[in-house]
Amino acid sequence: MEYRHLGQSGLKISEIAYGNWITHGSQVEEDAARACVAAALYEGITTFDTADVYAGTRAEEVLGRALAGVRRDSIEICTKVYWPTGRGPNDRGLSRKHIMAAAHGSLRRLQTDHIDLYQAHRYDHETPLEETLRAFDDLVRQGKVLYVGVSEWRAEEIGDALRIAGQMGFDRIVSNQPQYHMLWRVIETEVIPLCAKEGLGQIVWSPMAQGVLTGKYRPGSPPPPGSRATDPSGSGFISHFLTEDTLSRVQQLAPIATEAGLTMAQLATAWTLQNPNVSAAIVGATRPDQVRENVKASGVRLSDSVLRRIDDVLGPVIVRDPAKTASPPRRA
Repeated sequence: MEYRHLGQSGLKISEIAYGNWITHGSQVEEDAARACVAAALYEGITTFDTADVYAGTRAEEVLGRALAGVRRDSIEICTKVYWPTGRGPNDRGLSRKHIMAAAHGSLRRLQTDHIDLYQAHRYDHETPLEETLRAFDDLVRQGKVLYVGVSEWRAEEIGDALRIAGQMGFDRIVSNQPQYHMLWRVIETEVIPLCAKEGLGQIVWSPMAQGVLTGKYRPGSPPPPGSRATDPSGSGFISHFLTEDTLSRVQQLAPIATEAGLTMAQLATAWTLQNPNVSAAIVGATRPDQVRENVKASGVRLSDSVLRRIDDVLGPVIVRDPAKTASPPRRA
């Protein structure tokens, strides 16, 4: 496993991070979740990503139990706040009230006294940005949060946050967590240039496009039983990439992966890590062997010729502007 600085901060994270969206507390039993976390730790993964909304807060609980007993300073725990975690009007968003309540809830569920990276899971258009940033800054000053980041924010929103933090002396955000993979390259136009200039790193989710880039979804065939495409919590996201043209082109990546000595999953994950602004790629797993295979993408350097061949194959189906898609894929 190799490690990278999170943007220009002093924090080092594993370039393969383990995430538990959909899986923990929902898709797999707790014994299987613990086995995957144990495999991740054994393989050198130190960065674990979750969110309070995943599985209705259960994902944080499962991760907290799975990491209990692990030396706290040897790992980085990342979680998020924004989406509803209750029925009340203040059980959502990025108000000071919700951020403070959510942070304490996450600390309790994760069985820890601090969160290494606390992320705004979306931008809140109903709360003044100054209020959100002051609440985050207070958590940092209290020692309950070490670093602050965002997830799926647009370039102009990130820029506003950096400007306000500078003016008011708040702790700066150090990262963004966007969707990014061979098929979805939206952040390359505005987000990455801004973040590279300002010293923010990307912790990208779905480097394998929820399994599409592994090649297991074949044109003209139904999705494999038990796959993300058959899971109600993930099928809405993945459906955008299940067109005949996209699946046919993805199959053409197989010989490229073979020649590089990689599986298609490893090729996809390694591809995201070629971008110098990417600090880590988040992978999920339902079995320990998936974790062991995924981490082999760490340290891989793809040649320029391989990168060009990938672009030649996927060119017509690459999404660079979400406005050009019928329903841009998103997740909670």
